[in-house]
Amino acid sequence: MPFSLLDIIAIAFFVIVWMGYTSFARKKAKTTNCIARCLHQHRIHWMYELITRDIRVGEAALLANLERNIAFFASTTLLVLAGVLTLFAQVEQLEEVIGSLPFAEQPNHFAIQLKLSLLAFIFILAFFQLTWSMRQYGFLNVMIGAAPIDPSGKNVNLQKYAKQMAIVQDQAAHSYNYGLRSFYFSLAVIGWFFHPLMFVVATLVVVFTLYQREFTSKAVRAITAGQDILTKEREARLK
Repeated sequence: MPFSLLDIIAIAFFVIVWMGYTSFARKKAKTTNCIARCLHQHRIHWMYELITRDIRVGEAALLANLERNIAFFASTTLLVLAGVLTLFAQVEQLEEVIGSLPFAEQPNHFAIQLKLSLLAFIFILAFFQLTWSMRQYGFLNVMIGAAPIDPSGKNVNLQKYAKQMAIVQDQAAHSYNYGLRSFYFSLAVIGWFFHPLMFVVATLVVVFTLYQREFTSKAVRAITAGQDILTKEREARLK
């Protein structure tokens, strides 16, 4: 049998934690200030401001910068995926490297191939998420190009249109976030090559890091404070 009971428990724990954290973060973001929730409010404010501007060169530059970051990770995903697939032809050498480590389990040829397959699957998922994010930013560009101008910013219909643009941008950001999470969790899988307990510990470290950055970091507090300021400023302007 290529996998021990501990290996099976470790991979089950990994899948449950990844899916569980994704569901937890999505639900908690609806009621708690976090990066996803607060940035969505910033996007709404951004789109409200956009419809009041005749010249939108700044928006085009900002969106191009966001798309460039996503394109970097998408192309990097393909390079990493190519490297993982190359390792399938170097399993024997990989076994020697792992076997030379004092804390590593005795490597198994078939088990290493399955672990490499898991890594490849994760980066394929990341590629799909990142490219879908790029496409959604393209959709947003079209909506911005079609957006009429309302210098007063008080047109109710255009405010609704601005919110729809913010929703498209928010969905693109979510896809980007899911792609980045795949990179984080792929690092945990590397620990499985050495020992299933290292895999479990690495998974917990990844989840703790993600939670801390998305919900309790200084960036979250600063973005939340900025959101409150923008909300008060907009309310005062519309009076």
